[in-house]
Amino acid sequence: MHFLDQPPRFLFFTGKGGVGKTSLACATALRLVAQGQRVLLVSTDPASNVGQVFGITIGNHITPVPDVPGLSALEIDPQAAAQGYRDRIVGPVRGVLPDAVVKGIEEQLSGACTTEIAAFDEFTALLTDTALHAQYEHILFDTAPTGHTIRLLQLPGAWSGFLEAGKGDASCLGPLAGLEKQRERYKAAVDALANPAHTRLVLVARAQPATLREAARTHAELAATGLRQQFLVVNGVLPSAEGDSDPLAAAVCRREQAALAAMPQDLRALPLDQVPLKPFNLVGIDALRQLLDGEAPVSPAAASHSAAPPLQAPSLARLVDQIAQDGHGLVMLMGKGGVGKTTLAAAVAVALAHRGHAVHLTTSDPAAHLMETLDGTLEHLSVSRIDPHEVTERYRQQVLASKGAGLDAAGRALLEEDLRSPCTEEIAVFQAFSRVIREAGRKFVVMDTAPTGHTLLLLDATGAYHRDIVRQMGSTGVHFTTPMMQLQDPKQTKIILVALAETTPVLEAARLQDDLRRAGIEPWAWAINNSVAAAQVASPLLRQRARNELREIETVSTRHAVRYAVVPLLSEEPVGVQRLLQLAGEALPSSGV
Repeated sequence: MHFLDQPPRFLFFTGKGGVGKTSLACATALRLVAQGQRVLLVSTDPASNVGQVFGITIGNHITPVPDVPGLSALEIDPQAAAQGYRDRIVGPVRGVLPDAVVKGIEEQLSGACTTEIAAFDEFTALLTDTALHAQYEHILFDTAPTGHTIRLLQLPGAWSGFLEAGKGDASCLGPLAGLEKQRERYKAAVDALANPAHTRLVLVARAQPATLREAARTHAELAATGLRQQFLVVNGVLPSAEGDSDPLAAAVCRREQAALAAMPQDLRALPLDQVPLKPFNLVGIDALRQLLDGEAPVSPAAASHSAAPPLQAPSLARLVDQIAQDGHGLVMLMGKGGVGKTTLAAAVAVALAHRGHAVHLTTSDPAAHLMETLDGTLEHLSVSRIDPHEVTERYRQQVLASKGAGLDAAGRALLEEDLRSPCTEEIAVFQAFSRVIREAGRKFVVMDTAPTGHTLLLLDATGAYHRDIVRQMGSTGVHFTTPMMQLQDPKQTKIILVALAETTPVLEAARLQDDLRRAGIEPWAWAINNSVAAAQVASPLLRQRARNELREIETVSTRHAVRYAVVPLLSEEPVGVQRLLQLAGEALPSSGV
């Protein structure tokens, strides 16, 4: 493997959600430990599942991995980091300042912005802690899906620049209060990231056009920040021999090879590794040790058994029928990155529009590909994207035009400085999200959300806004509805959790369901996407994967979901309005579209 040749101290694994970053990071850690190296594996993903992969509880502290001497792991828990960050800032003034002042500071520190800053604070500490570097030869970072990683890796520069310009009277002065004294550490973090002798970026993708385009964008954006030593790993490539007697497997092989042949030019100069698809789930140390060993043998049982009939399970069409009965409402698709939320959101939207309903299809995912998935237009369907950069700039201009109108030059300069804070994006994205979901009172709004961690941060901001409005309006007797109240109302909002029939995505979706329930939001349905068990397969490798899926599908249907649907793996990707309509209709035969 090229990316393992003479690895530096820091290795970052990043890419679009669901491409296998966690599995590759864990397998790499095991390989380095086997070579006698001491390794710390760190997850910066708000929805980390490193602990699930190893079958242990890790959390927000360095934890030795049992049975693997030399390997420790750490999951940067954004909520725990934020609480520790708040305690460090508020603790010294509690009992010194009036209670009302302390409460105001705590309120300033209650939003998602503080959560991101706190996680970032821990991240930079790992890059600059010389005592930690003496303890471990390598520190591996299993990062959040691409959009979040780009923000995280750009933050050292962003915060350094903001601090260099001076604090001003910032709206996020509470969160910023803990940053000034970290100036030198942030500069050291920037230097470490930009030094190829210290840092290597491993771009992880699948043999799919969307994930390869995403990898190319990430390559360009992070190279521009100075992180130029990059390697490309294409994960989960179906071995060509599996297509010899299986039309579906052959079709998957053809489209994967076509995607690799059409790889964006920017990626072609990078060292490339391909990791074959495995017949087993990558959970547990034994399975992870086999990930980087080339093609894995299929079990004798899978090789000897004939193809089973396709799984009989509720289809996506049944869910669409029930959604359509209401005539309008908010439909949100949530889940781990890479499970197909964008595709299923587009399929639901085009099915509703095809029936004559007015539909607004939108996304809050920074790495979304809605237009590429639709590849066309349809009457009654409008499409938009909550682009963080666009909505933040629009918000800045609105604030300057209103609050800045009567200010003198000095006051306007302070306001402009305030609005350059990275915290401004949190407010702008939340406002855009709120505007979109208000439309659901008169039409269908179908939202493709960002991967789980992003979504929870957005819900955190929604909850903070709700609590603030309740405090202000609760005693006035005036009727009001906040976005959180709309999300909590099952008559207005239907949330569909999307997963794959694999151990980790199902656990991830179940954990998201628990988080939503704690916020008073009850998911409406689950959708199991790209199911091999729901297709007709003859490939021994795919048959073994299909058998593994049955246990996960049963878990969803009996333990987690009130209602569910299973969407089969197709021979052709569901891109374009016609294929999306078919995907949302009756289950397709195994021959595909």
